[in-house]
Amino acid sequence: MTHIFHPEAYEEMLESARFFEEKDAGLGYDLIDAIQESINRITKFPLSGSIERRNIRKSLVRGFPFTILYEAHPDHIFIAAIMHQHRKPGYWTKRLK
Repeated sequence: MTHIFHPEAYEEMLESARFFEEKDAGLGYDLIDAIQESINRITKFPLSGSIERRNIRKSLVRGFPFTILYEAHPDHIFIAAIMHQHRKPGYWTKRLK
């Protein structure tokens, strides 16, 4: 199964990685690896995440304060947000179709 990022979700992942990389060399790459690990888990078990809102599910990123918000489709996973857990909740809802 493939995954598709909303463009803003992809950008927030990159921005977060840059932020962490500036704080400590290598930490940004660790974040990307942890996000990829979570996405791999989601693609294997797409219905395992608890429902956040409507048909949007959530999955925590191990070791970092981030949640992946996604929608499972028969042929792909739509990633709506890579949300920092201390950011304003619900900011990402405008990304839904």
